[in-house]
Amino acid sequence: MSGFTLLELLVVMVIIGLLAGYVGPKYFAQIGKSETKTAMAQIDALGKALDQYRLDVGRYPTTEEGLSALFTKPSSEAKWGGPYLQKSVPLDPWGKPYVYKQPGEHGEYDLLSYGKDGQPGGTGEASDVTNW
Repeated sequence: MSGFTLLELLVVMVIIGLLAGYVGPKYFAQIGKSETKTAMAQIDALGKALDQYRLDVGRYPTTEEGLSALFTKPSSEAKWGGPYLQKSVPLDPWGKPYVYKQPGEHGEYDLLSYGKDGQPGGTGEASDVTNW
């Protein structure tokens, strides 16, 4: 009768476990990088929509109007030619709203995501993704 012994099966299971322990962290690190790249792409797209808004209206939306002014017409704005986004303003890849300030500390406006931790600063996946 041919078959595998318990020892052979255990050796194979240990090898599979070692491979998973090595590959798993590498895989999840790539997911974190892709979330950061997604946030950068969304900030770039939102920046282009903000520029289009400025061309039509003559100014960027105020902090109070926020990014929603890109999709929904502010009641006080007659020159609004939007919507400037195909869908409503997305959340960042970590499920939190983007931070928009006008006037900005680093330019005419600041647009950023606080990263995975949702707090200013940080490193790695927790680092801020900004438009400056």
